[in-house]
Amino acid sequence: MTVADTLKARLEDSFSPNKLEVIDESHLHLGHAGARPEGETHFRVVMTADAFSGLNRVARQRKVYGVVLDLLEGPIHALSLKIQSPDEISS
Repeated sequence: MTVADTLKARLEDSFSPNKLEVIDESHLHLGHAGARPEGETHFRVVMTADAFSGLNRVARQRKVYGVVLDLLEGPIHALSLKIQSPDEISS
């Protein structure tokens, strides 16, 4: 299983998102700190889930980081998050 697949599976299992995009942006960081030639080090996540309703941005990020902490200590060097609740999109 790739790092991206693992990340996606964890987020799906933990948050049952309405929308989830896991984008590997490692190619944009070649030669930078934390980048590896094989990639899968820098990711962007765009996610909408009911689990984030009523939470501010920092609380949402903490929830996500709690689920993927071991990945951030290992293969993932950088994780960019855009996370919302469905009610934010409809308003």
